[in-house]
Amino acid sequence: MEWLRLWMQKHAITEVECLLPDFTGNARGKILPASKFLKEGGMRLPENIFLQTVNGDWPDDENIDWTERDMELHADINTPRLVPWASEPTAQVIHDCFDADGNPVDMAPRSVLRRVLNLYEAKGWRPVVAPELEFFLVKKNEDWDYPLEPPIGRNGRPETARQSFSIDAVNEFDPIFEDMYDFCEAQGLEVDTLIHESGAAQMEVNFIHGDALDLADQVFLFKRTMREAAMRHDVYATFMAKPMKNEPGSSMHIHQSLIDADGNNLFANADGSHSERFLHFIGGMQHYIPSAVALFAPNVNSYRRLAFGDSAPRNMAWGEDNRTVGLRVPRSGPADRRLENRFAGADANPYLALAASLACGYLGMMNKIEPTEQIQGSAYNMPFGVARSLEEALLELEQCDELCQLLGPRFVSAFISVKRKEYEAFFTVISAWEREFLLLNV
Repeated sequence: MEWLRLWMQKHAITEVECLLPDFTGNARGKILPASKFLKEGGMRLPENIFLQTVNGDWPDDENIDWTERDMELHADINTPRLVPWASEPTAQVIHDCFDADGNPVDMAPRSVLRRVLNLYEAKGWRPVVAPELEFFLVKKNEDWDYPLEPPIGRNGRPETARQSFSIDAVNEFDPIFEDMYDFCEAQGLEVDTLIHESGAAQMEVNFIHGDALDLADQVFLFKRTMREAAMRHDVYATFMAKPMKNEPGSSMHIHQSLIDADGNNLFANADGSHSERFLHFIGGMQHYIPSAVALFAPNVNSYRRLAFGDSAPRNMAWGEDNRTVGLRVPRSGPADRRLENRFAGADANPYLALAASLACGYLGMMNKIEPTEQIQGSAYNMPFGVARSLEEALLELEQCDELCQLLGPRFVSAFISVKRKEYEAFFTVISAWEREFLLLNV
């Protein structure tokens, strides 16, 4: 903590935002005076914060322990960052959760990812990941019954045509992105590339590849940052998987490779061919992703992207340099051989999406699962291979004992309970479509 005290002193920190990600990937925690934070060295919160649904409700599950035991939260000293948009010098620090005996709280998303990474570490392996995160800028919307619309850019008009990779279309929102880059630099978020995606005011940021836990932290903080930058210009940034009916969905593609203690890429042989370990990793992804899809698509809206979105994966095909498949091997040399998982939506919790993706690959390597032959040509006409609703996806996860054991049975049970409650709440809402077409026609 001495290093942290000196860092806070250097930046004249007066307040500390003590953060932890919940199941949705939003920040929970407390704001403490800097002196109190340094004196106490941690804080307590009830572990049931992980059981609250996105709409503020609670599951109806008799198997859940509702005693609301306290967790001990301890700062991860690798995570202090400035809050660049705060009016007073403020720090934000991500915390890990422990029980009264000092054991990691198994429901905490960071604990779930660490649990998977520990399996890799025991083998002498280190996953390297690089997320690609898409999102939309939309007009400020204060009436949730009103459909979202693209915002007005510098030219005074909203976008009406697809502008994939357009530089000028990105420049329409320069003031927002100037704030975004300034905020990211102040926090040490390693945003590599910004591009315009195919939707109206849809963007994508790529992160520099690195350690899985660090990249999950960066995605978690970037979402806060992007929302704040947009709000300063009276615009919303949304990471909903499918926010607008006639626009494509937003994904969080995950590039994954595997290195040994010497930094050698274990996914390629010296001659540049795919290693046996890499093929088993792909085989594991093909076998287990149908059971893990609820962690890549965790919301009722997520399946609008998977079932109806442009360029969304629909099956477990894999291929080289082929964006129609769910599992893509980018053109690469032996040093940067990797697999891109295209299933995760932008709405996924980055800790849980990375944990699930790496867990699927790990099980493939442990069980030596051979992949299918890679697909040549388009995979879009192949049969659907993943769940088409949250209800179906949760059932698939519940029935996969290997994945449940690897991720943690208590976490999986809690996650399923929360998401089932959200699904039930969604189905109590009667949509405008039903009123328009069913009211007088059935």
